[in-house]
Amino acid sequence: MSLIVYSIPLFFLFIGLELIVSRIKKLSYYRFNDAVTNLSCGIGSQISGLFLKALTVVAYFKLYDISPLKGMIPNVWWVWIVLFIGVDFFYYWFHRLAHEISVMWGSHAVHHQSEEYNLTVALRQAWFQGAFSFVFYLPLALLGFRPELFIVVASLQTLYQFWIHTKMIGKLPTPVEYIFNTPSHHRVHHGVNPKYIDRNHGGTLIIFDRMFGTFQEEEEEVVYGITKQPKSWNPLWVNFEYWEDTWKTFLAVHGWKDKISVWLKQPGWRPASLGGISPPQEVSPQTFHKYNSEVSGPFNYYIFFEFVFLLVGTSAFLVMYKTDPLNHLGWKVIFSAIILLTVVNFGAMFEKKRWVVPLEYFRHLLIPVVLFFLLQNHAYQLYVVAVFAGLSIIGAIWFSRFVSEINQTALAENLEPLHT
Repeated sequence: MSLIVYSIPLFFLFIGLELIVSRIKKLSYYRFNDAVTNLSCGIGSQISGLFLKALTVVAYFKLYDISPLKGMIPNVWWVWIVLFIGVDFFYYWFHRLAHEISVMWGSHAVHHQSEEYNLTVALRQAWFQGAFSFVFYLPLALLGFRPELFIVVASLQTLYQFWIHTKMIGKLPTPVEYIFNTPSHHRVHHGVNPKYIDRNHGGTLIIFDRMFGTFQEEEEEVVYGITKQPKSWNPLWVNFEYWEDTWKTFLAVHGWKDKISVWLKQPGWRPASLGGISPPQEVSPQTFHKYNSEVSGPFNYYIFFEFVFLLVGTSAFLVMYKTDPLNHLGWKVIFSAIILLTVVNFGAMFEKKRWVVPLEYFRHLLIPVVLFFLLQNHAYQLYVVAVFAGLSIIGAIWFSRFVSEINQTALAENLEPLHT
């Protein structure tokens, strides 16, 4: 995990460069609300990963300890290559089944929901994917690959996939395109064009897709997203929307065979009594309508500056948790909840939800209080708390300027507005 956390500054450096180039070339590759939601999902994934990724590490160590091959694999250069191929092989099968089995798609769909394609999409990760994916890597432990080596290689395989989420890079030389996963191949993977759905599942390599019949060349222009969009900027909702929809179907069908099939067959499966499976519709960039909502320019600036503070605070929190994972664990759980509350509030602001007004004021009040307890016995406790208390007061006053904008939307929807 540390390689991922310490790579965060590089992620944002390249995102910034891509954004600048797209603006210079007048390419509409970025939308602010979409990018913030992508990054908010990534933040939530890192927070949940603090707890879920422990499953991978603990399970891997336990199985390695009972492996008859423990300690028998030499520490030589070619072992790294073999393990890298092994990690990519098992990732391919996890990724493929996450597209082909409904219950697993629910843990992965978030990554595909963005209707744009840029480097922020790479960081848009589902919050519960780790609860499903870790099982696929456990055979490597039984084969005797050392845990610390696995952690490094798995992290490198994850980091590789960041740069392929871009439209800035066209097709690469043929030998590269034949062996490796590239931006061209991965654009296909994110497409809702019928010919592109459930193709190109590789992580670093594309050879397993070629071997197992899931490869598709990039041909027609890609339309991005999923076939049934959640139509929301709320990171919490987009992580649960598919589960709720599938649960409703589960309750609606009759007979346990069909009920189980709702979870174990392909995403969107329905028995004939409910209309069966709906085939994907042909789409094109000209006919596809992206979900959008509008807030004022000043309101976007407020969200932007608060989001920058969130990024800095979350990065520091992740590093602190890594270096001292058990100290003040209860307060760290609470701080994790504040981070998740913050990203949920951002989504609600984009949608001008009336319930965000009290929650945003509550968030500004809560941050300095939690920091006071979280930083107990630290030399700079009072200074840090004082600074964040000042920032919270400024933020609350700034936010109050946009309550009327939220209320106007509430009135338009015949809802009772909330007052400051």
